[in-house]
Amino acid sequence: MTSRAWIKFFITTLLVGGVATGVIGFVVRWDEFSHLFTNFDALEILSVLFWLFGVGLIFSIISQMGFFAYLTVHRFGLGIFKSHQLWNAVQIVLVLFVLFDLVYFRYKAFADAGDSILPYLGLAGFVLIAGVVIAALKVSTTNKHAFVPALFFMVVVTTIEWVPVLRVNEESWLWLMVLPLIICNAYQLLVLPKYNAESARQRERLEAKKSSV
Repeated sequence: MTSRAWIKFFITTLLVGGVATGVIGFVVRWDEFSHLFTNFDALEILSVLFWLFGVGLIFSIISQMGFFAYLTVHRFGLGIFKSHQLWNAVQIVLVLFVLFDLVYFRYKAFADAGDSILPYLGLAGFVLIAGVVIAALKVSTTNKHAFVPALFFMVVVTTIEWVPVLRVNEESWLWLMVLPLIICNAYQLLVLPKYNAESARQRERLEAKKSSV
């Protein structure tokens, strides 16, 4: 990717994260912010929106760090296992392992005696369903071999990025972070080919200019 395309990719992903968190923040923390709309305090609404937008920028940066780390890990994995099939099998195992951890260890750490495990299963199930949907969209825009890597990224990498809030286990923050992360991760995964194509066109134009001199 050229530096110009990367900067555009970076900025648009930042905006996606900021806007998504601004909207989602009011929804998931409605009990906390609803009085601002009841009494319609415009200044306070804007200040909260600005704060949520800033938090979203942080989430977006975390998402982008995870995405570029995964691209490195993916190439590293292909280099080690020498086969897409074997590397895909390893990724599937890791997806299952992370989902198990997301349920079992959170339940052991935070559940009180007699608490149901269903909310913990539901959270992991939501991440899995989101991952499957985004992976299916990725396949529809590329090829069938993209499904497992996309699912791995959407489940495993999203969960790793989510760890700081998972350790706190505050419900509103769980959703406030994971939803923008999923949106940012999905955006990067789905639009990357567009920016790669744009980079290729920029290189072609540069080469054409050089050859014409």
